Amino acid sequence: MLRSYGRKMKLTRLLKPFKKVNLTNLFSMRINEGVNTRSLTTYYDTKDISLEKEIRTNMLVQEDFLSEDEEMSLFNEVDPYMRRLRYEYDHWDNAIHGFRETERRTWNEENQKILNRVKEIAFPPEVPKLAYVHILDLEKKGYIKPHIDAVRFCGNTIAGLSLLSSSVMRLVHDKDKNKYADILLKRRSLYIMKDAIRYEYSHEVLPEAESKFKGQIIPKDRRISIILRNEPNEEDTK
Repeated sequence: MLRSYGRKMKLTRLLKPFKKVNLTNLFSMRINEGVNTRSLTTYYDTKDISLEKEIRTNMLVQEDFLSEDEEMSLFNEVDPYMRRLRYEYDHWDNAIHGFRETERRTWNEENQKILNRVKEIAFPPEVPKLAYVHILDLEKKGYIKPHIDAVRFCGNTIAGLSLLSSSVMRLVHDKDKNKYADILLKRRSLYIMKDAIRYEYSHEVLPEAESKFKGQIIPKDRRISIILRNEPNEEDTK
């Protein structure tokens, strides 16, 4: 469970569509704003053509979104508080193993600028964003089990920054387990997930022993995710 500012919140949540946005097109529109497109087709591994199309439309991983200095700036702001928490192994729905988490609303000026860059890429301007940013800290042997999130707590898009370590996320279709993909989340990368990828596929972060991408071992260490979401559809909060 999430402990911060006296609030309790559940990690596992489903995002409902707010507005259809093709992430490939959105990504292209940001080229002149300093976003690098060189990794657009290298971050996923799937043999399913229809899933590949869905990933290219509804998921983006941008390598090196953060500089080393920006990664350290974010880490230095969140780590002192995270170290006061203990790693947990009994998440409320058994979805996460070896984790600690919190939320943060106020950031220093430098880090707020970084988060504003994420918002500009991940969310259309008119879409209201959740005020609290979710921080999830997985220990070296920690992992997230397959799950599809519930709809009441946030909107259709999730954007996350990966600090300290690379990892591999796996997507598996809820109705067809043979339809799956592995997603490489490199250290200092930004990932954005929305729409069909969020509703129709379970997602998980593979444990250390299974951390491979295209046959290559992806070394896994302690990993901190800085996660932004938009507000839920009003109908889903009733």
